[in-house]
Amino acid sequence: MSPILYYAAGILVVIVAYVLGSISFAVVVSRSMGLQDPRTFGSGNPGATNVLRTGNKTAAVLTLLGDAAKGWVAVWLAQHLAGQFQLPDLVVGLAAIAVFLGHVYPVFLKFKGGKGVATALGVLLALQPWLALATVATWIIIAYASRYSSLASIVSAVFAPIYYLFGGNIEWEFSTTLCLSIAVISVVLIYRHRPNISRLMTGKESKLGASRKK
Repeated sequence: MSPILYYAAGILVVIVAYVLGSISFAVVVSRSMGLQDPRTFGSGNPGATNVLRTGNKTAAVLTLLGDAAKGWVAVWLAQHLAGQFQLPDLVVGLAAIAVFLGHVYPVFLKFKGGKGVATALGVLLALQPWLALATVATWIIIAYASRYSSLASIVSAVFAPIYYLFGGNIEWEFSTTLCLSIAVISVVLIYRHRPNISRLMTGKESKLGASRKK
């Protein structure tokens, strides 16, 4: 492959990943099911949690699956093309970050997207299923113990790159590039939870299953 095609293939993979990430399943599912736009109520966040506030659990589940699926598809596609065109891990890592940033800062929604938890999970699942399982287990444990979904997401984000770092020495081939990509995603995810962190510190964050005040 010529150098031009080599670099063009890598750039194209990253662009496709970002565009795919920019598809907001919260908006797509809500519109297709005749529900209110999730950006106009609750937290205004186009994600599964806010869609759930409509009371339509099916829509929330479809949103969750869609957001996770696009993360998985983008990374799987990058891995497939990287193998076919002998592209470096850097392309896969950048694609993982790109699809996540696409969800968080979607070009189709004026760069105002969700917090990226489901999409990040899809990315981890594509990179290493055991890593995704460990991260989900962490979320469940923290959510069960604290009853705070946001806290569970933040703690899981902190541990995801740590799990990859240690797991890479035991269960899978370690890649510094992919580890850094996961760390970048974790940092952005935590950054997107700034309002939740503030409410957690002041005791104003809503717990799982708690009724919200009107």
